[in-house]
Amino acid sequence: MSILLIGSLDDDEYAEWKTHLLAHLPAGETLVLATEPHDVDAVEIALVANPPHGTLARYPQLRFVQSLWAGVDRMLLDPAFPRAIPIARLVDPALTQAMVECALASVLLLHRQFPAYGRQQAQADWRQLAQPLAAQRRVGVLGLGALGGACAQAIAAVGFPVSGWSRAPKAIAGIECLSGADGMDRLVATSDILVNLLPLTPDTAGILDARLFGRLPRGAGLVNLARGRHLVEADLLAALEAGQVSHAVLDVFTQEPLPVEHPFWAHPGITVLPHVAAYSAPESAARIALENVARHRAGQPTTAMVDLARGY
Repeated sequence: MSILLIGSLDDDEYAEWKTHLLAHLPAGETLVLATEPHDVDAVEIALVANPPHGTLARYPQLRFVQSLWAGVDRMLLDPAFPRAIPIARLVDPALTQAMVECALASVLLLHRQFPAYGRQQAQADWRQLAQPLAAQRRVGVLGLGALGGACAQAIAAVGFPVSGWSRAPKAIAGIECLSGADGMDRLVATSDILVNLLPLTPDTAGILDARLFGRLPRGAGLVNLARGRHLVEADLLAALEAGQVSHAVLDVFTQEPLPVEHPFWAHPGITVLPHVAAYSAPESAARIALENVARHRAGQPTTAMVDLARGY
């Protein structure tokens, strides 16, 4: 039986993943690529990177799916995906560190008012703005999973008071952990900078909307590093126009690449990043994914399993 590599990858990406997977492939295993001829009846395990919808349903012997990405929301939108098959997310310390770096950089960019100084530079306007210290700027983090929790702790370590929200109650040292509807209201109302790292589910799609923006302190900053579908784009543009949100750092979008005619590109209140906050590095992710596969083969508990009822 064989292990399949399948995803929305170009030829170079397939080649890179193949190199690193072969370096860690357990003895006796066979790796096959979706782009090459292979026996669909021999595939028991799939290593996936956003596989095209309908493709995994072609493998009748598939027994385990290991994502090479941290998120699985796009795969779960596939109506043909075989729901009885267990799925594991990727939890990679290298990916977590990359996300921490981007979240911290984004918060500091907003805190130190670099976007405002950029606008002043364009006008040759030498003007010093009032600058509070980190201890005087409150940061809220939506999502306290592996990525959100690590980001919250890194932001707090710089001196920001940090609150975090999660669906279920959590306890993280140095972080005010909130949950439930009341917790969400409290976090939003006290966040001078709001960082979104929620998983995308039917409950969280569109959560960054006019209602949420209206509850933020006036002039708050927004950082979205999770999924484009969390954001109602028209509501953000309106909040920026009204001054309710001062600036937004966006790494993810409903349509990617972001169309050249999209208003976000030229908006002075938005920093556009081309989905670079964190990505799965094959040199580390290949080893972690195959270690989980080995646990599955041995009948041992596997890590980071997806709960289909929750959507992550």
